[in-house]
Amino acid sequence: MKNYRAIADTYRDDLQSYYDQDESRQLFLLAFSHITGMKSAQFGLMQQSTPNSAMTEQFLSILAELATGRPIQHILGKADFYGESFYVNAHTLIPRPETEELVDLIIRNHPDSGLRVLDVGTGSGCIAISLAKHLSGSTVSAIDISADAVAVARRNADHLEVDVQFVIADILEWDLILQADQQFDIIVSNPPYITPKEQAEMHPNVLRHEPHTALFVEEHNPLLFYNAIADLAKVHLAVGGVLYFEINQYLGPETVDLLQKKGFTSVELLQDINGADRMIRASIKN
Repeated sequence: MKNYRAIADTYRDDLQSYYDQDESRQLFLLAFSHITGMKSAQFGLMQQSTPNSAMTEQFLSILAELATGRPIQHILGKADFYGESFYVNAHTLIPRPETEELVDLIIRNHPDSGLRVLDVGTGSGCIAISLAKHLSGSTVSAIDISADAVAVARRNADHLEVDVQFVIADILEWDLILQADQQFDIIVSNPPYITPKEQAEMHPNVLRHEPHTALFVEEHNPLLFYNAIADLAKVHLAVGGVLYFEINQYLGPETVDLLQKKGFTSVELLQDINGADRMIRASIKN
């Protein structure tokens, strides 16, 4: 039987057509933590040890699925986000580190308690649930068009013991969703923003296994959802409220221009840890 080091080498060799060596190692370490219950840092101490036959079979089963291009998060049924483990499946986007940066930006900038928060296009619920956990006493609502995604989000809210009101609705029909006098202190969204031309830059496992309705917009109207959510925010953002977006890194100036033309008087384009235009914070001075 192979020891852990030999299994890690098998992951590297069998996945080289999909992933580079660093990626393969990270995938192995995720499998290692999942199967053994140990932290990935413990692999160094355990690499000469040999797992039992049942564990070895689990490693090989995960490897076989990875070799088809299926994401490790879908195989394991979970993804880490902002210090918590979220259930995910093929109906939801896999939470990204860039979105963690957006959540962290909001939490750092809103120390007040009792805020009213709306998350548009919630998917797995990672944004809404993280904000509910960290913004003390806040009331959090979340919208998504996919009933399957909302089912996952509700499961995550139950698992992480937070209260979030989820609504299944099309945000392009926002005027039919919210009550006329409903107000929010924070409106946040990571809507679909990838254009068809950008698909060539994406990893094949994203294209094959993640929901396209949560990823892509038409080439001729890439700011479709930003336009609709900005209109919603003009009506439902409370005095002193703030709108937050995760954005397409190639459309930062265009998104800023859209918001300014709609009357947002304070619009900040912010970069992620890699220096790419990734977030916008906007408000309307009253």
